[in-house]
Amino acid sequence: MTTKKTSYSLTKDDIQPTLVAMTLPMLVGMITLMTFNLVDTFFISMLGTVQLAAISFTFPVSFTLISLSIGLSIGTSAVIAKALGAGSLTEARTDGQVALCLSALLVAVLAVLGYVFTVPLFTALGADTDTLSYIRQYMDIWFCGAVLLVLPMVGNAVLRASGDTKTPSIIMACSGLVNAVLDPILIFGLGPLPAMGMHGAAIATVISWVFGSALILYLLVKRGLITTNWIKPILLLSICRKILRIGLPAAGANMLTPLAMGILTAIMASYGAAAVAAFGVGARLESIACLVVLALSMTLPPFVSQNYGAGLMSRVQQAYRLCARFVMLWQFGIYLLLAVLAYPVATLFSDEPEVIRILCQFIWIVPLAYGLQGITILTNSSFNALHLPGSALVLSLIRLFVFYVPFAWLGGKLYGITGLFIGCVLANAFTATLAWRWFNRAVVRNLQEVTA
Repeated sequence: MTTKKTSYSLTKDDIQPTLVAMTLPMLVGMITLMTFNLVDTFFISMLGTVQLAAISFTFPVSFTLISLSIGLSIGTSAVIAKALGAGSLTEARTDGQVALCLSALLVAVLAVLGYVFTVPLFTALGADTDTLSYIRQYMDIWFCGAVLLVLPMVGNAVLRASGDTKTPSIIMACSGLVNAVLDPILIFGLGPLPAMGMHGAAIATVISWVFGSALILYLLVKRGLITTNWIKPILLLSICRKILRIGLPAAGANMLTPLAMGILTAIMASYGAAAVAAFGVGARLESIACLVVLALSMTLPPFVSQNYGAGLMSRVQQAYRLCARFVMLWQFGIYLLLAVLAYPVATLFSDEPEVIRILCQFIWIVPLAYGLQGITILTNSSFNALHLPGSALVLSLIRLFVFYVPFAWLGGKLYGITGLFIGCVLANAFTATLAWRWFNRAVVRNLQEVTA
C-alpha cells in the first residue's frame, strides 16, 4: 500500500498505515488554514484598534454558526461512513445529498435571524456605537454568505467518510489562501479597486467560501458521492433525524468549550490582568500544541464508523488504542519541547515580567496533561462515530463542568495560580481515565452483541 492513494479501504487496509496516511494531509491542511486565519486577523488589525475590537466581538456569534456546521459535519460523517461500511452505497449517496441541503437550510435560518437582530445582539454583547458600525459592515456581508460556510465543511465530511482526507485538506488550504490573498487587495485597495475596509474583509471571506463550495460540490457529484435524484419526503425526514441525532449534540458539545474557557478567564481575572494575558496566550499555544490530536479526531471517526457499519468492532478497538498510545507519547514529547523553550516562548508574547512568569508556569504544568486531554478528545469523537452522541455530550459536560472548571477553581483557592494549573492537569487525568474505561466498555458490549 502506498500513501499516494486518494482514499483507503477503512475496513480492509492495515490500521496503522491507513490512519497515518489519512491524518498527515489533514494536519497539513489545518496548519495551513490556521496560518491563513492569522494573516486575516493581521490585516484587519492594520485598520485600527476599533476595527480589531469589532472583529473580536463577532467571534462568539460566528462561532455559534461554525459550531452548528461542525456538529452537522460530524453527524454527516458518522451516518455516511456507517452506510459505506455496511456496503450501502446508494444509502450513503442519498444521506450526502440530504446532509448538504439540511445544513444549508439550518445555517440559512440562523443567518437570517443574525442579520435581522445584529444591532440588539451585539449591543447585548457590549459593543458601543462606534464599534457597532464596523460590526455591521462586516457581519451584514458575512451573514449573507453564511450558507457557503457550511457547504465545504459538510462536503469535506462526506469525503472523509469515504476515506479521503487528502482532498479536504487541499480544499481547506486553497480556501484559506484565496482569503489571505484577497484580504489586502479588498481591504486596502489595489489599482482600480478601492479600499473597502471591513466590507473588503467580509467580501474576501465570502469569496473564499464560494470557491470552497463550488469545488466541493463539483467533486462530490463527479465522484458519485451524492445523488441528485428526488428524495421522497418520508425518507428525507428519516435521514434528517439520523443526522441531527448526532449533529445537534455534537454542536452543543462544541459550544461548551468556549463557555468553560470564558468561566476560567473570569476566574483568572481575579488574579489580575497579567494572569488573564498569560492564560490567553497559553490557550492559543494549546491549540497549536494539540494540532495532531485535532487532526486525529477528524480522521479516526470515519474509520470507526465504517468498521462499526461492517461489524468489525475489533478493528475499532485496535485503532482507538493505537491512537491513544500514540497521542500519549507524542504529547509528552511536545511537553518536553515546550518545557525547555518556556522562557523564550513567553518572551515572544510579552515583555512584562509578571506575564512571562505566569506563562512559564502555565507551560511547565498544563501541557503535562495534553496527552490525557487527547484521549478524551479522541473518545468524544469516537462516541459520535459509534452513533452514541449522548455519551459524547455527557463526556464533554463531565470533563468541563464536573472536573475541569471545579478543579481549577478549587486549586486556585488553595494554592493560587499554580494550584489552578495543577487543577487543570488533575481534571484531565480523571476525565481521561473515565473516557478510556467508558469507551472500551462500549466496544466490548457491542462486540458481545455482534457475536451473540
